[in-house]
Amino acid sequence: MQWLSTFAVYFIVWWTVLFIVLPIGLRTQSEDGDVAVGTVASAPARFKGVQIILTTTVVAAVICGLWYLGTWYFGVSLDDLPRIIPVYD
Repeated sequence: MQWLSTFAVYFIVWWTVLFIVLPIGLRTQSEDGDVAVGTVASAPARFKGVQIILTTTVVAAVICGLWYLGTWYFGVSLDDLPRIIPVYD
């Protein structure tokens, strides 16, 4: 497998995981009862950007590692999915 393909898959998985991780543990300003002037009440009270990026990177690396293991070690490809996933008529 080429490194560019691996990076492309990781890039797509990373962005997908980012949008899953973003709302986890989020406390809004309205929940804290301290809405800053000029912001919406649903804005984060304390944005944890570094923690979100690190969590996203680790989770995406695990997912891509499992994907790489499945394609390299077990030899599963997209062509095998119709045989793995049952289709009911």
